[in-house]
Amino acid sequence: MSPWMNRRIFLRWLAIQLGAVAGSKFLAACSQATSLLTTAFPTSTDIPGPTSVPSAVPVEVTEGIEATRSPEITPTEVAATLASYPELAVARVGEPEKLVEAAIAALGGMERFVKSGDQVIVKPNICVAYHTYEYAATTNPWVVGALVKLCLEAGAKSVKVMDFPFGGTSEQAYIRSGIQEQVLAAGGEMEAISSFKFVETEIPEGVDLKICDIYDEVLSADVVINVPIAKDHGLARLTLGMKNLMGVIRDRPAMHRNLGQRLADLTSRVRPALTVVDAVRMLTWGGPSGGSLDAVKKMDTVIASPDIVAADSYAATLFNINPMDLSYIQAGVSMGLGRSDLGNMKIEEINIGA
Repeated sequence: MSPWMNRRIFLRWLAIQLGAVAGSKFLAACSQATSLLTTAFPTSTDIPGPTSVPSAVPVEVTEGIEATRSPEITPTEVAATLASYPELAVARVGEPEKLVEAAIAALGGMERFVKSGDQVIVKPNICVAYHTYEYAATTNPWVVGALVKLCLEAGAKSVKVMDFPFGGTSEQAYIRSGIQEQVLAAGGEMEAISSFKFVETEIPEGVDLKICDIYDEVLSADVVINVPIAKDHGLARLTLGMKNLMGVIRDRPAMHRNLGQRLADLTSRVRPALTVVDAVRMLTWGGPSGGSLDAVKKMDTVIASPDIVAADSYAATLFNINPMDLSYIQAGVSMGLGRSDLGNMKIEEINIGA
């Protein structure tokens, strides 16, 4: 980001960081906003930015362009920018593509998250090569394809889709899930996981997990979009956004010791800009791999938020589970990664079929 970014770009960037990274800590009061302007915001994209916002001072003028430094952004303007968007959007009763489009539009459009020239990683759940999407073990292909399309329309330079299956190879799972077909049709690319691309990475905010081998392209991407399917899990109870991030690391068995805290620790390093939970079909038991259509509940719902903890919290309620009964949500809230107090959030719900 240029040190002399214009006011509109800065406000958009700041709104994303506050919503996705800090949640309740930054929404408590407008008086906190001044200090935020001088804080380095850690994100998965490692966006460079100024540590302060300078007053308007003329600089060299390029012919035909008036070049000035951005004027100071006031705490009131920051609060107004945040208040203009819901913290979470839920779209129901419609085709998967339309559900995605409605939820993202409610959050301010994909342009709020993806800028021209960005390299984007979309991370769905493509955990096994055994079942088609109807079995609700893998993310709905049309949900993924719609996100790829929106990213490219927002100006993304590239959109790569990837996961690290535990059942079958990446290539087999990509085809069997139906995701590859929709991604390629939308203009995206499928990234075949390479063992050589995992990089030993420190996790500065980690409470228990301090170092982990994370996929290099996830670390270097400008934007990471997390697209889990809402489903049952024998150990974690539910696989949602935070649990879905296990697909970007090499050693998943090591995560199972103190799973909830370690998922929150991993989230603190990866930090998706956007989490979109696919609840078009939910797997209600037999997860994570599924295998019985009797376990599938068709909900025709998509949940989207820059706050991964909020997205997971709302998704948990679809299973009649209190969000704070999930250990990773507890840990995420404790670490300030997001919010679970749904009753105090600005949530926009759209019923497309109404």
